[in-house]
Amino acid sequence: MAGPRTIAAVFASKAAAIATRAVGRGGGTALPGLIALRLDEGIVYSAASRLGKGCVLITGTNGKTTASRLIAATARESGLDVTANTSGSNLMRGLASTLGPIHFDLGYKQYSANRLGVFEVDEAVVPAALVALRPRVAVFTNLFRDQLDRYGEVEAVAQRWREALAAAPADLRLVLNADDPAVAGLGEGREHVTYFGVDDKRLDRGRVEHAADSLTCACGGRLEYDAVYYGQIGAWRCPTCGRKRPKLDVAASDVDLRDGRSVSFSLRANGQTGPSTGLRTGKRPKGPSVELGIGGLYNVYNALAAIAATSALELPNDAAIGALSSTEAAFGRQEWFEVDGRRVELFLGKNPAGLNQVLQTLLLDPKRRTALFILNDGIADGRDVSWIWDADFDVAASRFETVVTSGRRAAEMALRLKYAGYDEARLTVEPDIAAAIARAVAATPPGECLTIVPTYTAMLEARALLAQRTGRKAFWQ
Repeated sequence: MAGPRTIAAVFASKAAAIATRAVGRGGGTALPGLIALRLDEGIVYSAASRLGKGCVLITGTNGKTTASRLIAATARESGLDVTANTSGSNLMRGLASTLGPIHFDLGYKQYSANRLGVFEVDEAVVPAALVALRPRVAVFTNLFRDQLDRYGEVEAVAQRWREALAAAPADLRLVLNADDPAVAGLGEGREHVTYFGVDDKRLDRGRVEHAADSLTCACGGRLEYDAVYYGQIGAWRCPTCGRKRPKLDVAASDVDLRDGRSVSFSLRANGQTGPSTGLRTGKRPKGPSVELGIGGLYNVYNALAAIAATSALELPNDAAIGALSSTEAAFGRQEWFEVDGRRVELFLGKNPAGLNQVLQTLLLDPKRRTALFILNDGIADGRDVSWIWDADFDVAASRFETVVTSGRRAAEMALRLKYAGYDEARLTVEPDIAAAIARAVAATPPGECLTIVPTYTAMLEARALLAQRTGRKAFWQ
């Protein structure tokens, strides 16, 4: 039975959510959660305890929202009910907004035993979320520099994660990206770990790109690579101490990136052999083919994270494969809209490594010839926008025939593109996002594609404008 503080917290947060949405201020996830936590600081802990199947925590610099969406779809495909922070509100206040109402949901007793929580969590919130959620499984996608004015360097984030996991229960199951040295290291000394990664030498870029992080081993030695996929992601090893990429429990090979709007790969994985080993792979025939309705190598990693989480949750792999083939893009992550006979695609780009992967994905289709880059410097973007100078815009300099820059830092983005070799005659600066979208749509020939690459707050605004224009629901609905 909920106590009076919890009752007050839930009803006050619900009232705040209704009011926030009524005045058009987004999905009503931040303020309601803040109010709930102020009235009952233990509301996340108490609500999470009512999830009969426990919960999964997903974190990392890139891929949290997409991986969470894929895991939730897999759980539903397996017959479970799911509670998830689908709006992407991933601080403690977002968890409070999502979980608080289950205290009073009608019929909750009937479905609570079959309900799984799937929560993406901000990198900085991991220590508090591990305590409050007490997850069965924690998924770590990757670790890149992002919002340095907020998080600090990647080693600072990695250290917070290590300290939080050191205090976590020993039976917590970790799902880790083995191809990322900083993430793979989180599994050292722990028993219940499932590692995922890519095993496809055809994708080897041959060198570590400028946007790479975590290139030094824990022993201080410089890492070497047998294959580099992007950033610091790949088949790494340390010649100094002998550390190397862990054996892959869930692996993708024969990756076909196609035109960047879908991808397929062969899945190499066995059935679960025990709580401490999860899936084990080796020299075996090709596994089942996996089809994913979103593109890019980075989404292969998101799919692998979902399949590995399925293993850790002891759900059937067939459910994951089926869910992956039918799950659509999360809001603003390869989501597309039909506008005046043009296909308008949104690709979130919020840090050097992620943006580099977006650019590589865009290059897969030579028909992408018009682009709109939107650069904001809101708190959720990071006030420091110097990171754009670490992104490899140069690779697409000859691809786009028309480029518009927009957002609060539109001029800085235009300057970056000029230095990357973009013809100044092809560049247009339009700070107002609505006007920039209109101009970019008009510049796109009918039947062709307009690519919009915004930072986070810019994505929310651009997506709202496109949704309003096309009659699509708001992202939180």
